[in-house]
Formats: sequence, structure tokens, C-alpha cells
Amino acid sequence: MKMTNKIIFGIDIGGTTIKCGYFDDKGNMAGKDEIPTRKENGGQLILADVADYIRRIVDEQGLSLSDVMGVGIGVPGSVRDDGTVNKCVNLGWGVFNVPEALAKHIDIPLENIAVGNDANVAALGEYWKGGGKGYSSIMMITIGTGVGGGLIINGKPVNGYNGAAAEIGHIPFVDDLDFPCTCGKTGCLEQVASATGIARMGGRKNAKEVFDAALAGDKDMEAVVEKVSMYLGKALAIAAGIADPECFIIGGGVSAAGEYLLEKIRKYYREYAFHPSRDNKIVKATLGNDAGMYGAARLIYKAD
Repeated sequence: MKMTNKIIFGIDIGGTTIKCGYFDDKGNMAGKDEIPTRKENGGQLILADVADYIRRIVDEQGLSLSDVMGVGIGVPGSVRDDGTVNKCVNLGWGVFNVPEALAKHIDIPLENIAVGNDANVAALGEYWKGGGKGYSSIMMITIGTGVGGGLIINGKPVNGYNGAAAEIGHIPFVDDLDFPCTCGKTGCLEQVASATGIARMGGRKNAKEVFDAALAGDKDMEAVVEKVSMYLGKALAIAAGIADPECFIIGGGVSAAGEYLLEKIRKYYREYAFHPSRDNKIVKATLGNDAGMYGAARLIYKAD
């Protein structure tokens, strides 16, 4: 799609690839691409590559950098309100201000660069254009290799003081584990409800095998799915007791289990939730891998 006026960039930086989208001034995605995440030298090449991508698209569209309304970026780590990351281990990053660092590579004003935690940014994308559209507040739970969370209230991501709000995967309420989580603690939701944890509990290669076997009637795997659903339902009930979002959105690879999993989570959620919140919605994410790009662009795009 050829752009004719202003352009917005939504950048979702992952440990393997950087998902790059560009949007028109009405918030419509005009194109997307992926570039490899080059983590050499402490991840110093990453923002330089993002800058190169922006310049390339601007040139291809016959625009100039002055036509860039802004650049929104999602990163896999805690982010303060000023865009300072508090270490992104998967990228090799320490503590630094991302807008200031990107502005050294490309002539875009600091005030036109916004940064957020990748889970919060994905949640913002779902809130804006996906499964959360139309709700006043949502919490998105991404269930993949880990368990991430993002909270959006009245259209704004809630970062928390240290940028660690909505880290639902590290709620410590599983008492009978004897091995540590990736965060260093023991007993986190992520250890039992991530794709990795589900596969471990089921003794299978991956979570899909557990769900496939359960759907085929394997009683042992049915029991594993039931336990996972109980943990997730209880975790959402805890989250509801703090944030009370109108809707929970389940994303990530494990969400491919669809209504089979969602119905079980809803059952346990209603059992554990405080009575005013028992009817809060629990739905599946709809944007897939594009959620982070949409959410990053939404950091810039302010109109409804």
C-alpha cells in the first residue's frame, strides 16, 4: 500500500525477529515485515537496524523523516514511563533510555518515540483492534514459552513503578515445586501454565501434544489440562481482585486450544473470583503475532 501523507511505525522487538509494521494516519496497517534480531555486542545493532528499516520504508513510500508521526516500540523487559528499559535479558540490553538511543541513529524527535513492555503493547493492540475492542479495560495473558501479562485501563497501559505491572506469570502461588522458575524464584504460575510447564507436567514434547491427547480422551492428559486451567482461573481471579478488568484476553501459542481451554478457565475463574467480578469476560486474542505491532503504533496514534 502506497502512503500519501503521514506514517506511523509499530515495532515489536523479539529475541529472534523484529516485527515491523507501518500505519497510515488513520491507524490502518499499510504493510509489515520482519528483520532478524542481531544480539551481538550486547544488542547494540538492534536499534540501528530499526532505524535502517524506518529509513528504507520512508524512502520506498516517497516520504521524508518529517512525515513520520512517530515510532512506537515494544521490548521484552520492564519499561519505565520515560522509555528507560530495566534490562532486557533476551536482547542483551542493560539499563538505558530507548528513545534517546534510537534518536542517535535517526533524526526523529524524542517526543515522537514511545516505548512499552512487549506484553503491555500486545495487550494495547488487542484492546485497540482485536479481541478487546469495545471494552473499557482489559488484561491480556500471553501463554507461550513463558506467561506474560499486560493491563490496559481506559486506553492506557499500566506500567507500574518499576515497569513490572501485570507480570501475572510470576505470581508465586504453587507450593509443591522443587525447581526454580526462569526468574529465579520457585512456585510461579509460569512454571505450571506456560507451554513449557504444560509439556513438563504431561511428560510430552510440547503443550500441543498434551492438548491433542486430552481431546482424544487420554485421562491422564485431561487431568493435566484440568490442573492447568485451575491454576490459570485462580490467577485471573487474583488479578481481578486487584485490577478488575472488564475482559481477560488469552493469547500466545497455547490459546490455539481455543474454547476447550477457555471454558475450563472460565469455570475455575468463577469458582475463585470475588462475586462482583465473576462475570468478567474471558476471550481469545484475535490479532496473533500482529498484536505487538498494532499496540506499538497505538502508543503513537492517539485518536479513537
